[in-house]
Amino acid sequence: MTSPRATGLGVDLRPFAWLSIIAAVITIALKAAAWAMTGSVGLLSDAAESTVNLVAAVVALIALTVAARPATERFLYGRAKAEYFSAAVEGMMIFVAAAFILVTSVERFLNPKPLVNLGMGLVILVVASVVNGAVALVLLRAGKRHGSITLRADGKHLMTDVITSAGVLAGVGLVALTGWERLDPLIAFAVGVNIIITGTSLLAESISGLLDKALPEEDHAAITEVLRRRTDGTVTFHGLLTREAGQQKFMTVHVLVPDEWTVKQGHDYIEDLEEELHEALPGLTVLTHLEPISDPASYEDIPAQQVPIHGDDHDPTRPPQEQAG
Repeated sequence: MTSPRATGLGVDLRPFAWLSIIAAVITIALKAAAWAMTGSVGLLSDAAESTVNLVAAVVALIALTVAARPATERFLYGRAKAEYFSAAVEGMMIFVAAAFILVTSVERFLNPKPLVNLGMGLVILVVASVVNGAVALVLLRAGKRHGSITLRADGKHLMTDVITSAGVLAGVGLVALTGWERLDPLIAFAVGVNIIITGTSLLAESISGLLDKALPEEDHAAITEVLRRRTDGTVTFHGLLTREAGQQKFMTVHVLVPDEWTVKQGHDYIEDLEEELHEALPGLTVLTHLEPISDPASYEDIPAQQVPIHGDDHDPTRPPQEQAG
């Protein structure tokens, strides 16, 4: 049977996307001003990455708006996977920014130019980094709390931007101290390589989500603890599968009960089981398959890949009475 909580909607995460958009607009203005003042290609590369942040934040807002829509006759499980498209778009946008940064840095390395007004430019960059860092922490915490890949991707990107800015800050500062102008494009090139790594990570995470990635280990631990606690000489479980889709979490499991139980007894037991699972993992959608524990056919439909529930001394492919014998 399916849990009645399967139709519930997740938390509205769009305010976090708006926060990201506001932060992106502020940091673009600050970094563009710093670049215009100094002529540093390192600062230009940092501003380019912040432009990607803005595009990604707008895409995130659209994805979160779609994901928040309720289920319909066409989308019976809702549209939670829209979040993975947002992460994929953000990853691809990062590659575009990286290409721009790499080309610009190579051109500046071949044709170096003196930097000016470095002091004020670096102060502006520090202010922009503080804004990005604060918003990144908010997005990462919200993404972890609500299971949103969109917020996690946006938060990771902003945190990468902070690290990037720190590198640019150090590099441009060294240019001011040493007078070696080619150090500026070298720092910009390193920025481009670094955000390529970030983009690759975001694309990999979004693809794994679209391919129905299993729930994380800590969620498996919470589920199996409940199932092990309820396993005794009369009831056992096997065939546990899990998957996540944005904020939504799903699990299926076979529940093996005494042959003589009535339909009502089985239904009441599963209702109590689902209630306990929801307490252990809020927001979980539970799908159960009830089977007679002594029927050999109950052990012929176990998935080839399943989440281990019991210890090594328990064989989920045989009835408990046979194992006791």
